[in-house]
Amino acid sequence: MSRKRGRAKRIKNKLHQRDYLSEDNVVIDFHSSTPDDQYSPLRSYKSSSPPSAPLKPIQAKNKAQDLFMSAIKTHTLIFGLGPAGTGKSYCTAAMAAQAMIAGDIDRVIFTRPAVEAGNSMGFLPGKLEEKFDPYFSAFKSCLISNAGKGVVECAIKNGNISMEPLAYMRGKTFNRAFVILDEAQNCTAEEIKMFMTRIGKQSTVVINGDLSQKDIRCYSGLHDAITRVHDVKGVYVHEFDYDDIVRSDIVKDIIMCYDDCEQKMHQYRS
Repeated sequence: MSRKRGRAKRIKNKLHQRDYLSEDNVVIDFHSSTPDDQYSPLRSYKSSSPPSAPLKPIQAKNKAQDLFMSAIKTHTLIFGLGPAGTGKSYCTAAMAAQAMIAGDIDRVIFTRPAVEAGNSMGFLPGKLEEKFDPYFSAFKSCLISNAGKGVVECAIKNGNISMEPLAYMRGKTFNRAFVILDEAQNCTAEEIKMFMTRIGKQSTVVINGDLSQKDIRCYSGLHDAITRVHDVKGVYVHEFDYDDIVRSDIVKDIIMCYDDCEQKMHQYRS
């Protein structure tokens, strides 16, 4: 092999190592161009998508969502509480995508307790990642709608976006990360304490949950955590209400019917 051909091959290999081609033919550059950014692989996301088809800007659908997203920008630990359909997960994913594209964080981590209304994760087929994937799919869709399919797919392949079971969090530290704990109403007090003490430097942690949809018999760790840390500097607790539901009017009516029945049953028993 001639020197010219050998040099051309080395250059081609370097280009291949830097760029990744997603399924929708979008080339993403995961590497930084300056030495200061060598530990920030998300800082230089670049897409070859045509400028004529930009992603839709992140917009809140109501005042409650606007306040929630503003709190995520300015606080370290944010609690998002409220009924289904208020956009807790969507707003969180939108802010995670924004932080990822801006290079403010190195990783996006999604987790949730292994508690379900039906069969447990142990009865689902496949490896641990395959068992956990159904719970990650909804959040992944929210990320794609805000960051683009190519960016999200490449970030997942390179470990910059990951899903991790809550039980595997012990001993870890979240530095320069955007971490989301979903369905937190199903956490025990010990689990949520362990999770909150993983927070490292330059990180944002969002804990979402609906206390009315608790699937565990013991006292909810989410309620316990809010009671204990709501006055800590850097902590923000945001509560969505029925009027903040944006999914559909029927969802709002269904939730109100269930809550009214539960209140009447509680009054009857007391």
